[in-house]
Amino acid sequence: MSKSLERILRAASSPLTPVPTTLAPRTLPLPDVRAVVFDIYGTLLISGSGDIGLADPTSRGAALQQALAAVGCHLNGAADGAMTALHEQIHQAHEQSRAAGTAFPEVDIVEIWRQTTDHLVTAGALAQPVPAQQLPQLAIEFETRVNPVWPMPDMTTTLAALQTAGLVLGIISNAQFFTPLLFPALVHKNLDQLGFDPELRYYSYVHRRAKPGPELYQLAAEGLAAKSIQPSAVLYVGNDMRNDIWPAAAVGFRTALFAGDQRSLRLRSAEADARAEPDVIVTQLPQIPPMLSSKL
Repeated sequence: MSKSLERILRAASSPLTPVPTTLAPRTLPLPDVRAVVFDIYGTLLISGSGDIGLADPTSRGAALQQALAAVGCHLNGAADGAMTALHEQIHQAHEQSRAAGTAFPEVDIVEIWRQTTDHLVTAGALAQPVPAQQLPQLAIEFETRVNPVWPMPDMTTTLAALQTAGLVLGIISNAQFFTPLLFPALVHKNLDQLGFDPELRYYSYVHRRAKPGPELYQLAAEGLAAKSIQPSAVLYVGNDMRNDIWPAAAVGFRTALFAGDQRSLRLRSAEADARAEPDVIVTQLPQIPPMLSSKL
């Protein structure tokens, strides 16, 4: 099924260009870094909405209607009601997780779509349930409409340089099941081929915990320690101060704020107080390898 979903992602995607930010790069030698861990949306991938799940709500009704049509389902009535049902399912799932003690919960979007379409059938907005095997496609059809993505410039060459230098590569990202499929769909290389350690990929949907919660970072720190890599030897690269830089610094990682696209750059100035500043700021991915001078 993954190959067919990759084809859908590829067909629904078209080139995007980063919107420059006003920040200037601030780099320094980081010769002791042994691992580089990346965020995905807004860092490795240009995100049309700035991050997964953050698209303009006013455009979502039409996207939902079109996504249902793509899997052969006709929506009866206004799309706004269907969007309300989708939001309500997500809200309920989040509230249940928060009640169980998870401060920043994540959902399984396929299960959310199953619940939403079942509700729409009961409400008479859909004539029949969406078959289970089509729910992943429905999730992708909707996401590609509300949050188009494209590889950040020089992503593959930067990763290749880091991989050639022998650096360990990992991922910590708010994500859904389709997120890893974006790489073979858009650059024709999977995450293994791009050099990412299979044991160092931490996705919010897998653990049902999202950034900026500390859990994914703690898991990554433990996974890296099992490979004899201490937090101070890890560089985490992300575009959001709250979701990326502060929690990464809290577990002891070095941090790089990626300020390469205005759509996704999140400085969170009003929340900053005395929180950690990034060790470095990069505005293009190729600025990363030269800082790791002893490895190159």
